[in-house]
Amino acid sequence: MKFISKFFWLFVGVLFIFSGLIKINDPVGTAIKLEEYFDVFSQDIAPFFKSFEPYSLFLSIFLSAAEIVLGVALLVRYQLKAVLWLLLIMIVFFTFLTFYSAYFDKVTDCGCFGDAIKLTPWESFTKDVVLLVMIVVLLFTQQYLQPFMRASSGAIITIIVTALSVAVGWYAYEHLPYIDFRAYKVGNNIPELMKPSEPLRYKYILTKNGQDEEFEEYPMDTTYTFKQMVAINPEAGPKITDFNVWNDEGDHTQEVLTGKKLLIIVHSVAKAETDNIKDINALVKAAEAAGITPMVVTSSSSADFEKFRHEVNLAVPYYFGDGTVLKTIIRSNPGLVLLQDGIVKGKWHHNDTPSIEEVKEALTEHEE
Repeated sequence: MKFISKFFWLFVGVLFIFSGLIKINDPVGTAIKLEEYFDVFSQDIAPFFKSFEPYSLFLSIFLSAAEIVLGVALLVRYQLKAVLWLLLIMIVFFTFLTFYSAYFDKVTDCGCFGDAIKLTPWESFTKDVVLLVMIVVLLFTQQYLQPFMRASSGAIITIIVTALSVAVGWYAYEHLPYIDFRAYKVGNNIPELMKPSEPLRYKYILTKNGQDEEFEEYPMDTTYTFKQMVAINPEAGPKITDFNVWNDEGDHTQEVLTGKKLLIIVHSVAKAETDNIKDINALVKAAEAAGITPMVVTSSSSADFEKFRHEVNLAVPYYFGDGTVLKTIIRSNPGLVLLQDGIVKGKWHHNDTPSIEEVKEALTEHEE
């Protein structure tokens, strides 16, 4: 039992640290996931959950930092009993979320490991159940996990880790994620990712006499009843399926993916930061002079954006895109994305608006 206890101690500690680091790398993405949960719960459980949405970013950084801090505290065995109870409360909460997602098919990606590792709702729930069992076992086998450092040393380590975790999360919010796990990361070719890597193959599931049977070719026997068609190699499917840009005149997706384009992405004018608009406007003029076409892409209505662009003097043609896709492309609102024939050459938070020299330099980097 001593060996099992120490294995669980190491496994739980490391996994919580890893999970927290992945989330705090992209606090805005974690906040978006929390907003999804609050929206679903406000409709299915109680309306008051909607009131949590404005605090999603705070909760994102707080919960991510808590995972890291508790994981480290567990590994150094600081305040072991209290830490294990806090871990138990946290994993019960996560288990409820993942079960709700899986059973009611509400939030199809729990965001447990951000965009780095995608798990299905049932896989996420299974993971949380395993962790729940491990933490319960640790609560009953604490005698095998005696402290190996002074309480003061454990306290100092925990305080330092807490400060660093919060600082890392806040910096990622004020700039961009340290590591971009999404399909729109710098160097990726959007047009290529919109195509399957190989032809998709399917199997057919049909029913006969109450029994399901699978076929790789559709049977000629008419006594079978079609149930569903399932991809055999889903990993070969397009990594990007929802990138579209349009305006009242029609679709402009291909235009965006041709030539040198500087996209100014405004998720929503209602939440757009305007502190660095002067820098963006200066960059727009310099880009036009350098033969780089600036384009705004927003999910706001035409009326709302017209009002916004006149307030901030953003004299750039604007187009529309899906709000969720725009948030996936870049976490900053507004944010800047540089494309050359659909290849992502650069991405900048509005706090890091580049000079035209940096933009030109980015065009020569990340060659395939």
